[in-house]
Amino acid sequence: MPGPTVEVSITGLRNVKGQILVCLTANPKAFPDCSKDKASVQMAVKAADAGDFKIRGVAAGTYAIAVVHDENGNNKMDMALFLPKEGFGFSRDPAIRMGPPKFKSASFAVTGDMRQSIKMKYML
Repeated sequence: MPGPTVEVSITGLRNVKGQILVCLTANPKAFPDCSKDKASVQMAVKAADAGDFKIRGVAAGTYAIAVVHDENGNNKMDMALFLPKEGFGFSRDPAIRMGPPKFKSASFAVTGDMRQSIKMKYML
């Protein structure tokens, strides 16, 4: 039997170009860059479909989600000096100061089907 479904809705996209890179991880050390967590869920969703999509079969646990609006479709966050040129967002919409938020401020418990709303932020 598959695990719970996390339904994600992304708001505040400045356009529907490219894709949204999604990272769902339970590993605080692998947040917000899932590449260090083989157990993470990584997916790309067309920006036009990002208003509502599902991550299925999530085991119960504590997770955080990081998303990047990859407007040019190159599968990475483009930077200008130290600022991201593309939009980003996190579960629980934590305050952004210097650098990404800590896992704890973006984390949420999955115990059954649930919904997470993520508001995009753009620095440039």
